Amino acid sequence: MTTPNAAISYLLTEDQNPEHTQKVYALVQPLLMQGERIEYIGIEDKVLSLDIRPESVVLTNRRFLLYSPKLLGGATFQDYIWRDLGDCKLAENMLRATLTFRTSTGKLITVENIPKKQARRIYAFAQQKELEALEERRTRELEEKRAAAGGLYLGSPGHAASGSTGSAATSAQDPMAALGRLKELLQAGLITQEDFDKKKAEILSRL
Repeated sequence: MTTPNAAISYLLTEDQNPEHTQKVYALVQPLLMQGERIEYIGIEDKVLSLDIRPESVVLTNRRFLLYSPKLLGGATFQDYIWRDLGDCKLAENMLRATLTFRTSTGKLITVENIPKKQARRIYAFAQQKELEALEERRTRELEEKRAAAGGLYLGSPGHAASGSTGSAATSAQDPMAALGRLKELLQAGLITQEDFDKKKAEILSRL
């Protein structure tokens, strides 16, 4: 059977305190969703403080979690899915660093006294997740634009595509308007030349 220390060995890559890491791991593990896994744990280092209850940053493949132990026991967890976090900043001093995140609602999350090596790992991980979220948004927007382009003039001659109303229906009924819209999408890089040629041929075939 895997021992607790072996279970967290992959999380002890930047001199994390094994005892604190094991404790945080055990607390967070039951909170994980199906398919979610802990990727990294960074632990606050309060060398010059009498407070022995360090905060911890937990990174999973889906969320950012901030674990804050309380004075008289217990703890609080703040968690954010990655697409709701952005604009991560890293400020370093001699031995430690401060990480600041801004949420999609404008809230600032600041974690201080993280050892520099751990802070850099957290920062790099957050940057990667930010890029993935941006790419996901771009892909979704592209698919929506392509779906809109695919809805142009798909019905029988003189009829708009199902669900289209107002100006969308007018565009679907007017081949010139449909071609103009397709050209705009092509110039904006939202559809490929192949998509453009295929849809153009389809529209012209209905004239």
